[in-house]
Amino acid sequence: MAPSDTSSRGRLYTTLGTGAVLAGSLAYIGIGDPHSPKFLFPACPFKAMTGLNCPACGGLRMVHDVLHGDLAAAVVDNVFVLVGVPLLLAWILLRRRQGQPWATTSTFVVVLVAAITWTVVRNLPGFPLVPTVIDG
Repeated sequence: MAPSDTSSRGRLYTTLGTGAVLAGSLAYIGIGDPHSPKFLFPACPFKAMTGLNCPACGGLRMVHDVLHGDLAAAVVDNVFVLVGVPLLLAWILLRRRQGQPWATTSTFVVVLVAAITWTVVRNLPGFPLVPTVIDG
């Protein structure tokens, strides 16, 4: 067997495995309810240590809302990730298609500044877009 066959087979298995893990994760988030405190998932370490919402806090609830077609609730839970991840993926695809590196210093600075700004703004008192947890 040629080395390229082994390499392509390894990539195939990695892709299939990643897809299976992603599908299983989405099924768990879609079937379960991250809005409930009884939902079994590790707590956010940043929130556990600081008591503040991190840039991704509410991301599971946002994914659950998107899977159920409730975009208004998804915006409330985490508009930053809802808008930011597709924009970042589009940026990566565009740069790769042009044959240019996507991971530039400018990209890292923009993502870091946006994440820090979102973290500060969403933790201001009275900010309306906070992740929802429903008792029950």
